[in-house]
Amino acid sequence: MTDLKVKLLREGAKMPTYGTEFAAGADLYACLPEAVTVEAHETKMIPIGIAMEIPVGWAGFVYARSGLASKRHLAPANKVGVIDCDYRGEIFVPMHNHSKQAQVIEPGERIAQMIFAPYYTANFVEADSLSETVRDTQGFGSTGTK
Repeated sequence: MTDLKVKLLREGAKMPTYGTEFAAGADLYACLPEAVTVEAHETKMIPIGIAMEIPVGWAGFVYARSGLASKRHLAPANKVGVIDCDYRGEIFVPMHNHSKQAQVIEPGERIAQMIFAPYYTANFVEADSLSETVRDTQGFGSTGTK
């Protein structure tokens, strides 16, 4: 386990927590002074009230919480948010309501989860050709459905 500095920025902000000993994602909590209604098919930016110092070479990836997404149809609008290691500002989650009815997000509610992972950067080199493969340029659906 790696130590990661977290700065609480707002009253009511909570430290991320892991739901179980082996959970991959740390829960992120809505830092709201009052409940927020997200209308059907609407997106609202929900403050988490924290900033982090993510180690160099790592990033925080913000994912939906499975229960919230499957039962209430609330999930991050950008599907997966990326928090870069050089970002020191407040973390927000753009929550989208995929349902046909309004949903309410309560102060302190767990709304997303963050997973930390190392990443590689690339040195992009222009090329006139690329190596051939069996798949080659076949794209969407080219590997079949079964």
